Amino acid sequence: MTKVTHPAGKREQIETASRDELHALQLQRMQWSLRHAYENVPHYRAKFDQAGVRPEDLRTLSDLGKFPFTTKADLRETYPYGLFAVPMRDVIRVHASSGTTGRPTVVGYTRNDIDTWGKVMARSMRAAGVTADDIVLNSYGYGLFTGGLGAHYGAETLGAAVIPMSGGQTEKQVQLIREFSPTVVMCTPSYSLTIADELTRQGVGKGETSLRVGIFGAEPWTNEMRREIEERLGIDAVDVYGLSEVMGPGVACEYVECKDGPHVWEDHFYPEVIDPDTGEVLPDGADGELVFTSLTKEALPIIRYRTRDLTRLLPGTGGVMRRMVKITGRSDDMLIIRGVNVFPTQIEEVLLKNPNLCAQYQIQVSREEHLDKIDVYVEVKPELSDKLTTSGREAIGRDAAHHIKSLVGVSAQVHVVETDKIERTLVGKAKRVIDRRPK
Repeated sequence: MTKVTHPAGKREQIETASRDELHALQLQRMQWSLRHAYENVPHYRAKFDQAGVRPEDLRTLSDLGKFPFTTKADLRETYPYGLFAVPMRDVIRVHASSGTTGRPTVVGYTRNDIDTWGKVMARSMRAAGVTADDIVLNSYGYGLFTGGLGAHYGAETLGAAVIPMSGGQTEKQVQLIREFSPTVVMCTPSYSLTIADELTRQGVGKGETSLRVGIFGAEPWTNEMRREIEERLGIDAVDVYGLSEVMGPGVACEYVECKDGPHVWEDHFYPEVIDPDTGEVLPDGADGELVFTSLTKEALPIIRYRTRDLTRLLPGTGGVMRRMVKITGRSDDMLIIRGVNVFPTQIEEVLLKNPNLCAQYQIQVSREEHLDKIDVYVEVKPELSDKLTTSGREAIGRDAAHHIKSLVGVSAQVHVVETDKIERTLVGKAKRVIDRRPK
């Protein structure tokens, strides 16, 4: 489906430049970003020195492969502000996302960073067919999560009107759709189907709302889900990509005319695809792990950040900048649950703090009515297996669920079971994660 009732706005000059012009700009900005990180972030200086490279060693874009990677471990080791390249007086906003050990990944922004973020998000929305004449229902969560404010500032930069609803309260969302006449909705793709269910429940049929475009991100989704969203809501469903460590939403976005994978805004974020096992840079078209280097960020320059997202880079169809195919998986064990990054080790940490529970657990992820659901099964310690009543196990489960919600940010139902009830493999290891969501 391609509705596109509003023509997309005029593209920026860099979007239609030649590859040579783009490469010249990238090289200039990459040299600046490497110097900025080396001179102002001791952690980067130590990593560069250990790898035997200095910023001046970058003479061509391909020289970037000489420089070390950045991973979530680097952000954990320098928590909270150790990777910042400017003093805190120059930081005007801090965001954070889930970390692997309970500590969030902390990111900061200068005033120029916020301005850049607003511009790339506005570019993303314009690529999706949004104009200043639109009314945007922003149903991404506000707060430490970058989705809500990232989308909000992008829409305002574009000149569109914003309804800052945030997530949840689905009946209220539908009330706003029916009464405020938004033309654009922004949320996770799975939540858009929850909205569709509520519209159906209220007797609102396909094509009976003012909506014409949905911009969806923060979790992987398939083209099959795109077709279901478009069919049920009567809109164009467009994929936006981002992550807080690199900027937030707006690192890449599809053009609504193409809908063939998000185009990376390469004038600000330089992409590579690597072999996740060897770290070797792969040619365009090869499947591998996506890596980003920021070219213009001031507060938190990021050098060769391993996203763990698996994809491949292809020539652009909507402009000079390359596009990435939809994310096909991850090279680590992270789960994405309703837009929240969840590591099994985070849940394990909560469980093991409870003196009644042991390290045998299993996380089962499923999908009910389009929304992800987590059930955690965990064994009591052997000496308690025959002593705890059903109500006692339920109370322990409720307490663990409370702490998972507090630490990880997602709701889970915790089932406390007797010893040896959780499936093991032939070598005695528990199968930690079972993901039953449709692929």
